[in-house]
This record gives sequence, structure tokens and C-alpha cells, in this order.
Amino acid sequence: MSVPNVKFNLKDKPEFFTELQKNVNKHFKENNISKHANFNMKVKTVFMLCLYFVPLILMVTGVVTTLASTMLMWVLMGFGMSGIGLSIMHDANHGSYSKSKKVNNALGYLLNFIGGYPPNWKIQHNVLHHSFTNVHGYDEDIDKKGIIRFSPTQERKGVYRFQVFYAPFLYGILTIYWLIGKDFEQLLRYNKKNLLKSQGLTLTRGLFEIIFNKIWYWGLFFVLPLMITELAWWQTLLGFLSMHFISGMILALIFQSAHVLEETNFYKVNEEGSVENNWAIHQLRTTANFANGSVLFSWFIGGLNYQIEHHLFPNICHVHYRNIASIVKTTAEKHNVPYYQHKTFFGALKSHFTMLNQLGTGSYDSKLKAV
Repeated sequence: MSVPNVKFNLKDKPEFFTELQKNVNKHFKENNISKHANFNMKVKTVFMLCLYFVPLILMVTGVVTTLASTMLMWVLMGFGMSGIGLSIMHDANHGSYSKSKKVNNALGYLLNFIGGYPPNWKIQHNVLHHSFTNVHGYDEDIDKKGIIRFSPTQERKGVYRFQVFYAPFLYGILTIYWLIGKDFEQLLRYNKKNLLKSQGLTLTRGLFEIIFNKIWYWGLFFVLPLMITELAWWQTLLGFLSMHFISGMILALIFQSAHVLEETNFYKVNEEGSVENNWAIHQLRTTANFANGSVLFSWFIGGLNYQIEHHLFPNICHVHYRNIASIVKTTAEKHNVPYYQHKTFFGALKSHFTMLNQLGTGSYDSKLKAV
């Protein structure tokens, strides 16, 4: 299969998304606005790139030499790393940063600079997660192979009762996992599922590209600072791991706090391979917004606190989500479609970790049986 064969209910209020698309397109047309990156987005791109690469340059050129100042550089790189992932690479690999495919591909390649591999990311995120959000057996974002339970549709194990405590550690090593093993595991799995063809990729080429990119990544971001700076090897390793832990934590919390919540729904396909809702309504039932009133926070995380708008319109650059959110919410209310949101990021985090605890202890499953 090139794409999993899951069928959504085309008879479930199809007029909702038709009207929503019309209203959103009208917004861009009447205001003569491009759906792609604007000047502010380009300024942000420069800022995030500088936040990541300038500290590295300061370290390897000897401008920064003390342990305290060097650790600060690694911390700044951690924020720059997550900023690139959330604000630049994400849009580019969705094809929403620019009308130009070359520009999108070039900026999408930045994923290699934070430890990942673009073709794998596109399959996991664009194809599997966006198409089949919170669907058991299809959305890999909620399928962690027995390590953590993100959905009531998954089997519960005894160790999961502690997942609310160990989940933050797993979140923190997210990008380290990308760097060391995840890309190889995904490539082999996607090859078996015949999904590599969607990226114009063969297994041999994919393995070569991953190995090549991992080698220069380790050389640039670890070996070079290790050789040039005068710090002990373990201090450089600590800085490198700190950078990844900060980035991994930010990336994981932003995405999980939009889908694994007390409010959101989880699904299994039926015997015919169908899901009960229309695709657009399914996105609203499995996704939530948070902290929509926080301009600076939204700026830093690439507008992904407007996760509903992103899932409905991944082809639109995130700088426009704030302006179309009211259109989406109003249209959803008109058609009696849920629109989940938390006023603060803390509220979303609380809901996420409450859900993790309930999934781990089985109390969420008891609620389902009681309904």
C-alpha cells in the first residue's frame, strides 16, 4: 500500500468543510493576502536560524570559552533547535512556507540539522498523523510500541501506571532518539509498508542519505565543539545532551498537548475500514487549541497552539492561523461541530498529564465502560 486505506464518512455534514473552505478562501482573497510566508515569517526564519547557529559559531571560534557561558550557548541552541522545528521546517515540509517547491525543500532539509530525516518525517507526520489523527494502528504519534499508552484503544500494561512520571524523560530524549535509531527503524518499516514510494525513495537511497546526514551532523554539532573547545569531553557531551533535552521536551509537549487530552477523541476503524466521522469533523474531534491569547508564545512555537487550524489547513503558513481561527470557530459552532480549546498552555498540559495518568491506571477505561 502507498497510503493506508481508511475511509471517512462522506455523509457526515459535508457542508461544514465546504463552507469553511469557502469562508477561509474569502478571507485571503478579500484581504489580498498570500497563504504562504509573509515578511514577519521571513524575519522569524532569520531569528531562529541565528538562535541555533550563532551560539555554535561563538563556541568553535573561541569567543565563548568558560563552562558557564558555553552551557548557555547549548541552552540557546536547544531553543533554536525547537524553534527551527516548529516554525520553519514544519511549514516547509508541509509545502506551506512558499509557493516554490525548491524553497520548501531547502528549508525542509533543515530537519537534518536537528537530527531527523525529512522523508520519514513527511510520511509519519503529513501522511499518517494528519490523515488519521488519533486512529489506532495508523497514527504513529500515539503508537509508541509498548513504551507509553497514549490511547484507550491500546492494550494497558502494568508499567503504564507510572507513565505520568516517566513520560517527561521520554519527551526529553525525543530528538536523541531521532538521531540514533528512529530514522533507521522508520525507514525499514515504511519500506515494508510500501510507503517510501510516496517520497520517491528506495530503501538503499534512504539508508545512504540517513547515514550520510547523521555522520556530518555528529561531526558538526558534537565532534567539532569537542575538538576545538577547551572543555572536558564530558562537559561538551553534557551541553550537547542538554540542547537535545530542551528541544525534545518542547517539541513533544507542544504536539501531545494538542491531541492526547481529556477532551479529544480516539478511534478505531470498523470491519469495513471506516471511521465514523467526516475527515474535517474528525480533525476537530481529535485536536485542541491552547493559549490562543498569548502572542509571543504562539510566535515562538510556530502558531501550533492553533492546532485545529493547522490540521484543517496544513497548506497555509502558520502566521495566518490567528486570523482564520475565528472563522473556523464560528463555522464549527454554526454546524454544531466541537471546537476544543484551553485558555492557557498550562491548562492543556494539566489535561494531557491527567489523561496520561488515567490511561496508565485504567480509570479512563472505566469511564468509557460506564457510559
